[in-house]
This record gives sequence, structure tokens and C-alpha cells, in this order.
Amino acid sequence: MRTSAARTPRSALLTAVLAAVVTLGAIGAVFLLRPRPAEPSGAAEPAAAPVPPVVTCGGGPCRQVAAMTVGGVPVVLLTDASGGSARVRVGPEPGTVFELAIAQLGVRLDQDSLRCIDGAAPACLIRGDAGKAAYGELLVASGGVWRDPGKPYFSDAGTLSLYDVTADGRPDVIVVRHDCPGAEPGTPKCDAAPVLGQVYDLAGRSVGCTRRVTSPSDLRGWPDIRLTRADLRPCPA
Repeated sequence: MRTSAARTPRSALLTAVLAAVVTLGAIGAVFLLRPRPAEPSGAAEPAAAPVPPVVTCGGGPCRQVAAMTVGGVPVVLLTDASGGSARVRVGPEPGTVFELAIAQLGVRLDQDSLRCIDGAAPACLIRGDAGKAAYGELLVASGGVWRDPGKPYFSDAGTLSLYDVTADGRPDVIVVRHDCPGAEPGTPKCDAAPVLGQVYDLAGRSVGCTRRVTSPSDLRGWPDIRLTRADLRPCPA
């Protein structure tokens, strides 16, 4: 007599199939409902360039009076409307800004007030007239860094120049003054005295003087005096 194989009840088989369908549906729902990463909004926008600070002169906007380039570096002379406040900006904006002390002395600064010379030690002389006199302020570069030595120059004959007198690749400051020992600059006695050119190196040391002449126009290159070492001798006591 054959033994019949046990048959799985149809209801149990139906239950198993339904369970599998429910499980697959749940897995699909979880996949569809899971958080998705944010869609990229496109290429990142570059950060805004910083706005250079506004340079002011005397509490108001500066105006450009003169500009030069020395050793590839821009140098700009800036003043207020009246010229009573002045600054020099060295390098591309915002650059290094120097406030000029001579602007407080009543000098008049114009397009001819800035003189720069390149070389082993680039330098700029800012000069301005004050009546018959002239005042100057020097900016010097060393190792790519500009500085203001803080020594003002004064000419009672109204002439200041920047020139490489000693031919060493470093500019020198030429101050034309009246040779009037014992008399105050600006007095009639001193104004009537002969004049001479006195040369200073960038450190402010006296290099020598020219012979005495009747007026500044008698010096080589006037009004932009251009002396040589051969023009110099010890300065009078």
C-alpha cells in the first residue's frame, strides 16, 4: 500500500505568499521614503572681494594730486580740498598710507610736489612751498618695505631736490639755503646772503656743500638741482 506525501494546506501557502508581498512592500516604502542628499545648486559662487578702506584727508575724501611709479610700485600723493591734510599711498590699493607732517606747516602741495628716484634704495621726496621757503618729507624703501624716517627738510631759499649726487645708486636730498651765520632764516639780513646747496644722504647725514652763489638759479640744473660729488666741499661752519 503506497503512502501519500503530506500536502501543505492551501491556506498556509496563501498566508506565506501574502507575508512575502507585505515584506517586500515595506522594504520598498522605506527605500522611497529615506532622506535624499540635497541636490547641488550649481557651481559655488566666489566670495566677494574685500572692499579697500576709503582713505580720507582732513575728515573728507582725498583727491589725487600727483602720482609716479618707482621700481614698479605706484606712489600717489593725496590731499584734501584745501591742501591742509595730505597722505602718500605706496603700492596698489589699499597699499601703505603715510600721513605727511609737512601738510600741517602751511605748505602748498601740487602736481610738482612728488619726486621719486629708483635705485638700490628707492626714495620719494614730497616738497611744498610755504611763502619763500620750502619743506620736504622723505619716504625710503628698504627690502621692499617703505618707511618715513621722520626728518623734515627745510629750505629758506625755497628749493629742495632729490638726486643721486654721489652716484652710489641711492638718491640724496639737496637743500638750498642762505649762508647767513648768526642771522635767523627769513630775516632781511639772511635773505640778502648768498646761497649754497647742502647734500644729505638718505639717513639724514650731511655729505657736503656747494660753493656759495648769488641765487639758487646759479646751481646746476635749477630748479631741479642736479649736483655731482665734484661740486661738493666741506660745509661752512
